[in-house]
Amino acid sequence: MIKHYHFIGIGGIGMSALARILLRRGEKVTGSDLAASATVASLRAAGAEIFIGHARENVQHPDAVVVSTDIPEDNPEYLATQEAHIPILHRSELLAQLMEGYAPLLVTGTHGKTTTSSLLAYVLTQVGLDPTYAIGGIVLGLKTNGHHGEGAYFVAEADESDGSFLHYPCFGAIITNLENDHMNYWKSDEALDKGFKQFASQVASHEHLFWCRDDMRLTALQLDGYSYGFSDEADLKVDNFQQLGWKMVFDLTFQDNHYSEIEIPLIGAHNVLNAAAVFGMGLQLNIEEELLRSALSTFTGVGRRVEKKGNCGEIEVYDDYAHHPTEIFATLRALKTATHPRRLVVAFQPHRYTRTRDCLEEFSEAFEYADSVIITDIYAAREPPIPGITAQLIQKGVKKHRPQTEYVDRASLPKFLGGYLKPGDILITMGAGDITNVGPLVLEELKHK
Repeated sequence: MIKHYHFIGIGGIGMSALARILLRRGEKVTGSDLAASATVASLRAAGAEIFIGHARENVQHPDAVVVSTDIPEDNPEYLATQEAHIPILHRSELLAQLMEGYAPLLVTGTHGKTTTSSLLAYVLTQVGLDPTYAIGGIVLGLKTNGHHGEGAYFVAEADESDGSFLHYPCFGAIITNLENDHMNYWKSDEALDKGFKQFASQVASHEHLFWCRDDMRLTALQLDGYSYGFSDEADLKVDNFQQLGWKMVFDLTFQDNHYSEIEIPLIGAHNVLNAAAVFGMGLQLNIEEELLRSALSTFTGVGRRVEKKGNCGEIEVYDDYAHHPTEIFATLRALKTATHPRRLVVAFQPHRYTRTRDCLEEFSEAFEYADSVIITDIYAAREPPIPGITAQLIQKGVKKHRPQTEYVDRASLPKFLGGYLKPGDILITMGAGDITNVGPLVLEELKHK
């Protein structure tokens, strides 16, 4: 029986969620990470012993060592674990074990997993069902990304990037969309489609399976369960939606019932779809309509999803995790609607050489709603460089559609932006890498100015 878990890379958003659950369950948790962070500090406060830097001696006779796909096999702690014949658990294997005894409600899709699973976990918490959850972002209203609850449900993101979503037990699910991403793993469109169809087939209760009808690729898979979307063909149909400043208001029709003027304090049509799926799931879990409405109306968002970092005078700074062209387009459209006519400046850090290569053409049109675009260096995420694939390649493509597009190297970015921004501007930093650290540095530059 495992009582002591050691995490290599415990500060990662997915790993830290699992560590929090284990700590709340009373297990011993140790771990290591390359750098100190707010996540590391909060895990230490919760009882974890964490080492900064990876070293063989950090592995102190645990019962199991937990790794993610990103941990290389030449990592010294990984090698020490192998030599000591200590069981190694992939993050997804541990998550599957933690789900045992619960009714898992999983969220998968190319985009929207974190926001949708956060909404679902928040709603279930607000109505008193005390779910366990493991989420790839900090749910601001819950102030955490992982929790061990006493209720029946376990809410989690089901990650398709490495195929691990096929290994989880699943009672109910939401499938947000299906696009080509992580093709270095899937290799072909057909394999990716087959993976999603298999995931849907493994959902135990089709009464608790929701998938987006607006996604033609999902629709073509002919899935069981309920479809949702703006389409007239959707089982759960969204209509009369509008963005009023920083909130969305919409109507829903489901199973011959009409639900009018549902509010969420999020922006964008994409978030209307996310909330609609959660509302439908809530109804199927027999949660009262008014409780669902109230919970959705008080949701305060997720860290790194149009998260306001601060302002200096008339300049406001936001940060967002979007790194795929579809996500970028949807987020900028919503943000521009909320802030028009102010100038919207985007600082974008491409994420992974493979994604940059695979989505190059789509990137060129993803920044339609930006007034000015600054492209910085690619965040490798441990990938080796691909010859000819550079940030400047994206910049040239975007510049054809948005003339106000420049390349600025990552080290120079905070100082450049501090001098570039004008009163009234909106700055949003975008990407899944360390560009999240740029906003606060820009605010410091502006204050000095």
